[in-house]
Amino acid sequence: MATPRPLRHALVTGITGQDGSFITELLLEKSYAVTGMVRSDPACALGPSEHLRDRIELIHGDLHDAGSLRHAVASVQPDELYHLAAPSFVPDSWRHPAATFEAITAATATLLEAVRDQSSHTRVFVAVSGAIFGAAAESPQREDTACRPETPYAAAKLAAHQLVGQLRDREGIFACSGILYNHESERRPEQFVSRKITRAAAAIKEGIESDVALGELTAVRDWSFAGDVVRGAWLALQQDTPADYILSSGTGHTVAEFAQIAFAHVGLRAEDHVRVTDALRRAIEPTAPIGDPSRAREVLGWEPTLSFEQLVGRMVDADLRRLAADRSGSGAH
Repeated sequence: MATPRPLRHALVTGITGQDGSFITELLLEKSYAVTGMVRSDPACALGPSEHLRDRIELIHGDLHDAGSLRHAVASVQPDELYHLAAPSFVPDSWRHPAATFEAITAATATLLEAVRDQSSHTRVFVAVSGAIFGAAAESPQREDTACRPETPYAAAKLAAHQLVGQLRDREGIFACSGILYNHESERRPEQFVSRKITRAAAAIKEGIESDVALGELTAVRDWSFAGDVVRGAWLALQQDTPADYILSSGTGHTVAEFAQIAFAHVGLRAEDHVRVTDALRRAIEPTAPIGDPSRAREVLGWEPTLSFEQLVGRMVDADLRRLAADRSGSGAH
């Protein structure tokens, strides 16, 4: 009888978030052993990964505590490390720039250093952001587009991205940056405009609310399904050679388009229910933030499974189910 193939072991930071839950589901489907890093007591709620609790291990790790990050890498000795944890609400980075750099740049540096010194076989995927390009001179942006970040969040992500490349080139670490544009799902927190819109469309359809306040409707975003994006992350670590990849749809849509599709999905007109509030307006990017995913498609064979319209519809349907569950008192998952 053949000896069973040993499981590959993955360490996932940010396992309590949207992306962490999707990558964990994918890895478990592929028979990985998965350890999730959590900042608080492992007994605390795991957010969208709660349904996976019995199938994973948990280990403490805090982005602001370098010792805990080094300990996690040394203890787990993972074959693959998916570093997805980071502050993700960009406006907060203006209020706390020092903490933003500590949680994004310094934490990435610590994890890469720990892999180099304590677990050199580990392959690392670091999630960075299309925001690193900022006021880029071109749209769509490619992996070699010059970066001009315009927020502390974007500057911190750029520094993390550059560290990946430097330690890969100098130290031989198998490390990849995933340059991620907006990626959504029903697991996205409600402070993000995508979930704010889909929840509002569901609530207005059910007669619970009458309108929704939004900011700049002409803002353009490159929206993808989070489940597709994390599949690209996994594919990046299966290659013979590490590289950086833009993971995006390659197509821009306005906030107004997102709202129109969400409301149309429930038979309503967005213009009858959306009101623009100056307090929510943010400056429009001088260059449309749209990524060119050609390298990921050509090298990784990566293709999205959901269109923009399918993604929005999926999110609205999930919010309708949540509202129905809330009314019935059964809770929602």
